[in-house]
Amino acid sequence: MRSIWNGAISFGLVSIPIKLVNATENHSISFRQVHVEDGGRIRYRKVCELDGEEVPSAEIGKAYEDADGTMIPITDEDLSHLPLPTAKTIEIVAFVPADAIDPLQMDAAYYLSANGVPAAKPYTLLREALKRSRKVALAKYALRGRERLGMLRVVDDVIAMHGLLWPDEIRAPEGVAPESDVTVRDAELDLADALMDTLGEVDMDSLHDDYREAVEEMIAAKASGEAPEQPEKGAKGGGKVIDLLAALESSVKAAKEARGEEDADSVADVTHLADRKPSGGAAKKSASSPKSTGGKKSTASGKGKPAAKKTAAKSTAKKTAAKKTTAKKTGSKSTASRKRASA
Repeated sequence: MRSIWNGAISFGLVSIPIKLVNATENHSISFRQVHVEDGGRIRYRKVCELDGEEVPSAEIGKAYEDADGTMIPITDEDLSHLPLPTAKTIEIVAFVPADAIDPLQMDAAYYLSANGVPAAKPYTLLREALKRSRKVALAKYALRGRERLGMLRVVDDVIAMHGLLWPDEIRAPEGVAPESDVTVRDAELDLADALMDTLGEVDMDSLHDDYREAVEEMIAAKASGEAPEQPEKGAKGGGKVIDLLAALESSVKAAKEARGEEDADSVADVTHLADRKPSGGAAKKSASSPKSTGGKKSTASGKGKPAAKKTAAKSTAKKTAAKKTTAKKTGSKSTASRKRASA
C-alpha cells in the first residue's frame, strides 16, 4: 500500500519513524455529468473572474476571503513559518480508556507502518504497551495543512490511527430529542429486549452494499444492450403504528423465522386493536340479539305450536259435524215410526 505521509511517532523521548497508509477505501460508484442530448462530457474549467481566462493549476494560489470580500493572499512559505511542532510528528499527549472517546469524534482511519528496520523495535514496544494497558493513545498530528487530533489503537499486530474531530467541532444535540413526554411500559421494554436478543450478533464480514451491487448489475446490463430487470414492487410500507406491542411481537416473530428459529409457543399471538373481542357487556348484548342462532330456533319452534292447534281444531269440527248428521238421521227415523203408528 502506498504511503500518504512520512514522519515519526513521538513517545516521550522515543521517536518511531513511521509511514501513514489509508486503512479504508471508497467503493462508491461515481458518475460523470453528461449532456443529455448528445452524451458529451460536462467539464469544469477554472476561470479567473476578472479577465475571463482559464487558469492552469500552476498559476493558482491560496487566499483568505475577509468579511468585506477582500482577498488576503497566503503562500506555502507563510504556512511553513508557523510554529507547528506536529508538522512531521505524531505527538502522543495522553493514554486514556477506549470508552473515553466519543464515537461522534471518529473520522478517517489510517495504518501506521514502521519505516525501516531500526523502527521495528520501538514500534513493537508501543504496540505491546497499548495491548497490555488496554488503553488508546491520544495524539496530535498535522496533515493537509492543518493540525489534527488522533487516536492510536492496536488492530491485530498493527498500530492504527483514527483521525478525531476536535471537541468544539461536535454540535450539541439541542432540539433533536422528542419534546413531548412519552411513557414506555415495562411490557414494551421486555418485547424490545426480546427483539434485540433475537436479532443477536452479526458477522461483520457478511455485511455488504446491496445498492452498489444493484447499480453494478444495472450498468453491466445496459452496457451489453440488455434491458435492466425491474424489481418487483413490494407492499407499500408506512402508516402509523397503532399498537406498539403488536408491532414488537410481529418483529420478534419475523426475526425468529428469518433465523430459522420459529417457535409458535415462544411468541404470543398478535392481537391487533381492531381484532380484539368485545367486552362482557357487548357479549351479553350479542347473545340476546334476535339475529343469533338461538333466537331463530326459538322462533321456529314457536311457529310449530299454532300449526298443531289448527290441526286439532279441524279434527274436532269434523267429529261435531258427523254427530249432527247422525242425530238428524235418528230424528227423522223416529218421526216416521210415529206416523206409521198413528195410522
